[in-house]
Amino acid sequence: RSGINAGYGATEQAEELEDCVTYQHVKILESAGIGAGDVKKLVEAGYNTVESVAYAPKKALISIKGISEAKADKILTEAMKRCAMGFTTATELHRTRSEIIMLTTGSKELDKLLGGGIETGSITEMFGEFRTGKTQLCHTLAVTCQLPTDMGGGEGKCLYIDTEGTFRPERLLAVAERYGLDGAAVLDNVACARAFNSDHQTQLLLQASSMMTESRYALLIVDSAMALYRTDFSGRGELSARQMHLARFLRMLLRLADEFGVAVVITNQVVAQVDGASAMFSADPKKPIGGNIMAHASTTRLYLRKGRGENRICKIYDSPCLPESEAVFSIGTDGIGDTKD
Repeated sequence: RSGINAGYGATEQAEELEDCVTYQHVKILESAGIGAGDVKKLVEAGYNTVESVAYAPKKALISIKGISEAKADKILTEAMKRCAMGFTTATELHRTRSEIIMLTTGSKELDKLLGGGIETGSITEMFGEFRTGKTQLCHTLAVTCQLPTDMGGGEGKCLYIDTEGTFRPERLLAVAERYGLDGAAVLDNVACARAFNSDHQTQLLLQASSMMTESRYALLIVDSAMALYRTDFSGRGELSARQMHLARFLRMLLRLADEFGVAVVITNQVVAQVDGASAMFSADPKKPIGGNIMAHASTTRLYLRKGRGENRICKIYDSPCLPESEAVFSIGTDGIGDTKD
């Protein structure tokens, strides 16, 4: 079967979802003596899983209308009982990490650079100037995440949050044809939303969280994470408010990656450093926007820049386990691939 086939029945889909579920639905808390009304309030506030409740700070639960401090204590105690939140040995962690699914980018060279592909369960940030292939890479990943795992896919659907109006379904059809997938099924498996402001962008993540409890998703794309922040907040006076808002958004992304084990891919824009000294001594005076908050939230940061013709160069800018090196890939009509020459 090619990836996840939109043609097979709902019962098979439900069984497959149960096989690979890494989270528990928040309704389980009803059996622990938490009222159905309180569980409903949690769901309305965006807490769809027991994990999301256990990972939340107490003050976040108290801020939900109708949940008192005593109730919040009880809910947290019950949620924490059901989640492994203590210490584990490095051996156990090593075993878990060895089973992590990697999503292919479509280019063998790029996959090799990334140690197999885009890692699920963490945030990968791609930044670069315009025309460096950020959006094309996102479109290719939206299709490859649906492939079977033995073909470098994640056998899951894709959620795409588009902030710049650059999502094009016809690009997905071209990539689907290259992998021999059914175009209509591929498009059915991609849920796309256009974000219009930074608050709406955060709101969409709450919807994403409830959609992920209903069917299996392998990838969440935000293209681009910072574009709306650049215009919604202006000048130094609003910088601190912008960074706080951004930190909350990135924290929610990280929570989705932890809870559901999806790969989170965000694209970012760059700013040119125009202050004399740094521009004079560094060969490439461009750096990603979003400051330290963005830098600390992303697990892996990739810097994309233009090469000759259709070629693009990807450099590992920051990663906890990958060495700093480069790979060349190209953009074709059928998405991201290896260079021809």
